[in-house]
Amino acid sequence: MAALDELMSSLPIGDIAKKLGVDEATASQAVEQALPALLAGMGANAQDEAGAASLQKAVSKHDPSLVEGGVNLADVDEEDGKKIVKNVFGQNTDQVVQALDQKQGGGAGDLIGKLLPILAPIVLSFLAQQFTKKSAGGEAQGGGIGDLLGGLLGGGGSGSGGSAGGVDLGGLLGGLFGGGSGGGSQAQGGGLGDLLGGLGGLLGGGKR
Repeated sequence: MAALDELMSSLPIGDIAKKLGVDEATASQAVEQALPALLAGMGANAQDEAGAASLQKAVSKHDPSLVEGGVNLADVDEEDGKKIVKNVFGQNTDQVVQALDQKQGGGAGDLIGKLLPILAPIVLSFLAQQFTKKSAGGEAQGGGIGDLLGGLLGGGGSGSGGSAGGVDLGGLLGGLFGGGSGGGSQAQGGGLGDLLGGLGGLLGGGKR
């Protein structure tokens, strides 16, 4: 959860709210739903080697400086973000956006649809930053993107080599939403856990 909190704290909620035309409370609530959905979607795609390789390639193309010292929205490439979102959710993109908008209350128009392309490049830059930290710390780089996601979000991935073998999506989601690092696929703690439970069948449809 610490890594997720770190990522959340780097986001300029006030600027995001202005860009979306909503108040800060609404923007914050939307971010709290959209951000975990993005991360969970990436984690689901990284369950197999092709998905992990695709995600790792995308991460390598993003500059970690975007998230250093707080994010400046002017530096976020939303066109790139749209491509990332499509790669993460694949043909299920519209259904994911619709499901998240309904959880948001459905009264703010396409709020999640506008927010995801803003958050997506930020998430990849954050993951790039975490890889840089691992490298600077002298840690082996063989864990791959799947293990990084699992470790960051509480999945406890202890994977093998560069594959995504260590990613347990259930554990990842459980750690992310406060349900511990158990292997069950049900995220505990209600709220966001319930939200992701509703998305379960829509995740993992991204680019391989």
